[in-house]
Amino acid sequence: MCGIAGIFDLEGERLIDARALKRMTDALAHRGPDGEGFFEAPGIGLGHRRLAIIDIDGGAQPFTTGGGDSVLTYNGEIYNYRELRRHLSNSGVRLRTNSDTEALAEGLRLQGSGFIGALRGMFAFANWDQRARTLTLARDRLGEKPLYYAVTPGGFLIFASEIGAIAASGLMPLHHSTGALSDYFFYGYVPDPQSIYQGVFKLPPASTLTCARGKTPALSRYWRPEFEISQDTSFEHSASALLELIDDAVMAQTVADAPLGAFLSGGVDSSSIVASLAKTGGAPTTCTIGFDDAAFDERAEARKTAARYKTVHHEDVVTVDAAALIDRIAKIYGEPFADASALPTYEVSKAARRHVKVALSGDGSDEIFAGYRRYPLFVAEERLRRLAPPGIRRASFGALGALYPKLDWAPRPLRLKTTLQALGEDSAAAYARAVSVSLPDRLSAMLSGDFVKAALGQDRLAPVRNAIDGRTLDPLSLAQAIDLETWLPGRMLTKLDRASMANGLEVRAPFLDHRLVEWALALTPSFRLGDGGGKRILKASQKARVDHDILYGAKKGFSPPLAAWLRKADGPVDRLHQSQAWKQSGCFEPKAVETMIARHRKGVSDYSQELWMLIMFDAFLRQETASPL
Repeated sequence: MCGIAGIFDLEGERLIDARALKRMTDALAHRGPDGEGFFEAPGIGLGHRRLAIIDIDGGAQPFTTGGGDSVLTYNGEIYNYRELRRHLSNSGVRLRTNSDTEALAEGLRLQGSGFIGALRGMFAFANWDQRARTLTLARDRLGEKPLYYAVTPGGFLIFASEIGAIAASGLMPLHHSTGALSDYFFYGYVPDPQSIYQGVFKLPPASTLTCARGKTPALSRYWRPEFEISQDTSFEHSASALLELIDDAVMAQTVADAPLGAFLSGGVDSSSIVASLAKTGGAPTTCTIGFDDAAFDERAEARKTAARYKTVHHEDVVTVDAAALIDRIAKIYGEPFADASALPTYEVSKAARRHVKVALSGDGSDEIFAGYRRYPLFVAEERLRRLAPPGIRRASFGALGALYPKLDWAPRPLRLKTTLQALGEDSAAAYARAVSVSLPDRLSAMLSGDFVKAALGQDRLAPVRNAIDGRTLDPLSLAQAIDLETWLPGRMLTKLDRASMANGLEVRAPFLDHRLVEWALALTPSFRLGDGGGKRILKASQKARVDHDILYGAKKGFSPPLAAWLRKADGPVDRLHQSQAWKQSGCFEPKAVETMIARHRKGVSDYSQELWMLIMFDAFLRQETASPL
């Protein structure tokens, strides 16, 4: 696991600014504290920061193939690299190391981008083919590893693992994108492929960007999560097959020459991973954090699984100091990011790093096995939407939604006004509303007239519509398809990558093994979401391995008590009173925000999501200029 960066001349073979490249790798030092390396040739420079996990002595980068034909800088892990190495050796390739880096580099040298299909892992890489004079950037199928890129005014392509390295280069003018701001205010993050800055993009998951001198960089997609329901087997047989697939994915991801363990909470996802990890032999190391708020503390449940599998169990009790962490989190993410669970994710990563260098997690299970609570509601709404033509729905449900009183004090799922409005919308708009951090009417009240005018013509539903891409899917598969292409890479995996890498910890997600994902998405929807809720088949597969109370007990989740934090007299919301950054941005109406703060503190309304979105936007603005409060 590492950080990568590079500069490529799209016009000729001009000298690369070595100081700019060094600034970029320095900005990635937290991702690779074990070493750095550079490659320079006419018109190209590659940089690398290393977190040594596999072949600690022989896996240094940038890596040049045996014949000197190509050079690779990459971030990630190729779990099936030993198998790939055997194939390469049988093809006559003389291998000099025991690293997955060499297997990737030599495979790309022989087969080009077609070799990506053979990879089982998480990765973002840049490969310079010196024969073809071509640079190829690539990102893994689900978007576990990040990659940003931009074309500078001077005609250079620059790329890096994090947007902070793009900024550190000094080669790209950075201006906020109005469209990205609009997306952030609504979703709480900036969906791929946009970034918060104009002209700086995220390489989408499962994509390559091919760059050659004198040509426009060509973007291509090599894989997509499909929902082709093809399995004609019993539920029981599928549950048994799933158990084998999880065991196989976990076994594949245990390859490491550094201490490895697993996150362990009180839920079915991490418990399933630990149960499989225990089968690989030895006593697994497990890491749990507890909170001083009992409503969010899952230590008791985690201890049950730890005791059952005789793990070497570590517990750390943390008090998440939101006010103290906000600026740190803003700096880590480099873009405004309003998922409050980023704070405990940072804390559990920091705690785990004291014991291991690699941790397995249960991330991805909710997306592929339909575990989110919003899925049943969306499925029910979507079935109703499909019964009536759009015009009738807008005239009936839309009108009722407009007339129905707002119940700001109620949890979102219980606000009938929101449900009625969603029934009057199309599928994309309704699902976007379901995953937003700011309800449209509230956001409209917060935004300034100037920003609303500037954002006219910006389609904030575009990420959802692009994920649907005209596909006709059943309601559950539709929701999951959207999440797999927006929510998962843009929010969940971004949160995990930045929080873990900021602590020098590599996190692997066995549920995102692409073979397992493809298998799960081919299941009949009722196997994923049953009458008892989501993860039906996952829970059934784990009955002999995970305690019943963990499988079917109420999930506590990993989100902090945000509403309570923002009601404290000296809590994070005070930052909005003390800072001028968000006011000077011109994006918000201060009087409307003050009204929301007052109503939230009195307990009349719950504006926690909207206020947290604004707090993190303000923190982002201030970390850009490093100005004090």
